[in-house]
Amino acid sequence: MNSSELRPEWLYPPADGRHDDMLTAEGALRPHWLGILDSLYGLEDMNDRQQKALRILRDDGATYNIYGDLNQQSTTWNLDLVPNVIGSEDWAGVESGLLERSELLNLLLRDIYGERSLIRTGVIPPEALFCHRGFLRACHGIQLPGDHDLILHAVDLIRDANGDFMVLGDRTQSPSGAGYALENRTVMSRVFPSLFRDSHVHRLSAFFQRLRAKLLSLSPDPAQARVALLTPGPHNETYFEHAYMANYLGFPLVQSDDLMVRNGRLWMKSLDGLKRVDVLLRRVDDWFCDPVELRADSRLGVPGLLEVVRAGNLVVANPLGSGVIENPVFLKYLPEISKALLGRELRLPSVQTWWCGDTADKEYVLANLKDLIIKPVYRKPGEASVRACELDDTALAQLANQIERDPLQFIAQPFVRAGHLPSLENQQLAPRPAVLRTFAVASAESYTLMPGGLTRSGADENSFVIANQAGARSKDTWVVDSEPERLLSSEHAEDQVATREAESVSLPSRVVENLFWMGRYAERAECTLRILRTTFMQFSSESPATALVKEHLLAALQEIAILLPDEQVTPEQQLERWVQNGTLSNSIASNLNSMLFCADQAKELLSSDTFRIINDIRDALVKLPNDLNNSLRSAPEEVLDPLVTALMAFAGLTQESMNRSFGWRFMELGRRLERAQQINKAVSGLLVPVVNETDQNRLAESLL
Repeated sequence: MNSSELRPEWLYPPADGRHDDMLTAEGALRPHWLGILDSLYGLEDMNDRQQKALRILRDDGATYNIYGDLNQQSTTWNLDLVPNVIGSEDWAGVESGLLERSELLNLLLRDIYGERSLIRTGVIPPEALFCHRGFLRACHGIQLPGDHDLILHAVDLIRDANGDFMVLGDRTQSPSGAGYALENRTVMSRVFPSLFRDSHVHRLSAFFQRLRAKLLSLSPDPAQARVALLTPGPHNETYFEHAYMANYLGFPLVQSDDLMVRNGRLWMKSLDGLKRVDVLLRRVDDWFCDPVELRADSRLGVPGLLEVVRAGNLVVANPLGSGVIENPVFLKYLPEISKALLGRELRLPSVQTWWCGDTADKEYVLANLKDLIIKPVYRKPGEASVRACELDDTALAQLANQIERDPLQFIAQPFVRAGHLPSLENQQLAPRPAVLRTFAVASAESYTLMPGGLTRSGADENSFVIANQAGARSKDTWVVDSEPERLLSSEHAEDQVATREAESVSLPSRVVENLFWMGRYAERAECTLRILRTTFMQFSSESPATALVKEHLLAALQEIAILLPDEQVTPEQQLERWVQNGTLSNSIASNLNSMLFCADQAKELLSSDTFRIINDIRDALVKLPNDLNNSLRSAPEEVLDPLVTALMAFAGLTQESMNRSFGWRFMELGRRLERAQQINKAVSGLLVPVVNETDQNRLAESLL
């Protein structure tokens, strides 16, 4: 079968201006795609592989939080099984251009918070810097040890109509996506083991080794480095990535409550007392890191953090204030910045940008408004880019008035149509616009680029916004070679630092506290489920219990679960509310939701087997209200069986397969304490004097 027979009809150059990343400018299929397409079309079990990928992602707890979805905030990470394939020759040009770009932005960051020679010489107008909210005056003069302040750098790329890569924007504050790229690679290598191996895909592990080595080297004593990863918490959209990266790199995952400043240093609260932190890899935005000097209402930062950094007792990566480099105004001046700092123009071009703070640019933007994309210079929550051609005359006039009132806060760019890649839709390949985000990490001399990255494809063929919050799907990015990648036994001397054992840091006290309560809530939910199931059976059996037995069962249930009776409803309705009402304190749904919350707080310590059971509980809890309503007239106790089984599996797994660490001890402590209380209440509530022996036997049977 030749390549033309393999290609679906949409792969030929279309007439609507769309272009495909799989094709050259002449319309020929890129050579490295031929083998991939041939293999994909030869597979007859794509649906099974898709289900396997979803199962792996679910078992790994790979989630992405959709802020606007109130019904289901945490959703399973969306992975498209068709990778984005890039030849090593194409990638070599991208790599050299991005390494040069990282070096330039590192010099720009140092100049902004140092001499500001670019402003003094007129390369950058002062308004471009000082009117951007990402510029933090409090960070002036702060410099990291070594030659690099910019530790992590992410770049969004697309191919233009000629097939050449172009930069859409830079992410320098706390770049996200590297952990998801690693998870995608893990899943793809398991779903397509032969295809992955035969394609000679460049591996990602070296990038993360360099990242770990760099973070350790930033410590005053790399052999005894104390590094932590700061996360906003489980409600952040990319919390899975934070836990995944912390676990992969071997660093503790901390939140603001785990840290404190004392005696001019940053300390982590642990079981062994306070442990000093030397390096902080942050995933919290600049303004939220220190409520004393930056944003006063922040609950995500540590009071006094900036003072510790200023004193040289803590290294934060990326440094506070680095978000200013994301200022899109710099894209306009980047060619001149490059000439001033590097002495040459950049190899990799950026999308053309007009800044309305420049009079000539503003006149051009207003005159050609319908042909441009308008973006805020500093994007606030809820703000998005506007494609002016989609606006009516009234909205267009309002946009023009906004630009006239505050021109410094708007930039404009032409609409650049993203190249399309094949995506698996209903077992068919369909074209979807795609954006590639790749990553660079500082090393001893320059930067190391991730060979690949995170590709996002639009929700439909004409998607303008390609973002995970807008329903985009992710792809693994394969940089392929004609022969297997050669693994070097030794790289730079800095890798020797990465192999050293950093001082073992105790668990944050918050983590073990959540493990303790996870054990308690799991045991409480299981005990309550068991007596609820028994009560349902006594209420609906062929020989229903007497009113006296029902009364004692309900009283025992109220005592065990600390539930308040409602005299306005029947006993059966009370049982239903105690099962599924998540807002009712100590109901089954409330206890299980509390358990799931504690599990998310300690996510980095839980195995994939444990998370598989936790996901089973989460799924059963979501289906519980409908299942219970459908079974109230028949056998409602059977609806509770999956939850009881899952909780028993969770107890067995933690007992038989979990290391006897401090985490296990606290979880077991909570479980045993709760069990003792529940047994005591059950015996006290059900072994009571009653009128006749039959009722006494019925209650004793329920207790057993």
